[in-house]
Amino acid sequence: MSVSPPEPQDRHDTAYRPCVGIALFNRNGLVFLGRRRGIGDPVAQSHAWQMPQGGIDEGEAAEDAALRELYEETNVSPGSVTLLGQTEGWLTYDLPPELLKQSWKGRYRGQAQKWFAFGFTGPDDEIDIDHPAGGAHKPEFDAWRWERLAATAGLIIPFKRSVYETVVAAFTRHEAWRVDA
Repeated sequence: MSVSPPEPQDRHDTAYRPCVGIALFNRNGLVFLGRRRGIGDPVAQSHAWQMPQGGIDEGEAAEDAALRELYEETNVSPGSVTLLGQTEGWLTYDLPPELLKQSWKGRYRGQAQKWFAFGFTGPDDEIDIDHPAGGAHKPEFDAWRWERLAATAGLIIPFKRSVYETVVAAFTRHEAWRVDA
């Protein structure tokens, strides 16, 4: 089932880009964080950590997009995860004015994100940020780590912080997830 992101408030308003976000929990209840490539400013680097995310293709279901994006960014295959939950609705953020024209050719004012929590059942060495999707995709991260979910909001770029705070509140219960023996 595909659920559409929110529509603009009026027809002159720029739309939100439909997107998914993924909280990938390991067996210890920590989530995957990747550091965005190409962040040169040392101050910005402290906010360059994020969970995997990406756009939803036309006609693609949000969960399918989440599995695809996870593979394209981390090399984690759909067979190595189990769905733990998802956000009830769409979470939105607006881009700062200085980024509006630079991002997505000015077509979107921000993103509307449907978030998914997955439990990672594979080995850590399946994660390959240098050759994601078996090398078929350009790397988006230059480093990765496991982190407490509660810490993620302080590591994300400030204009996305409220989304991460909502994700933390929605997915904290999944920290206790464990692989069934």
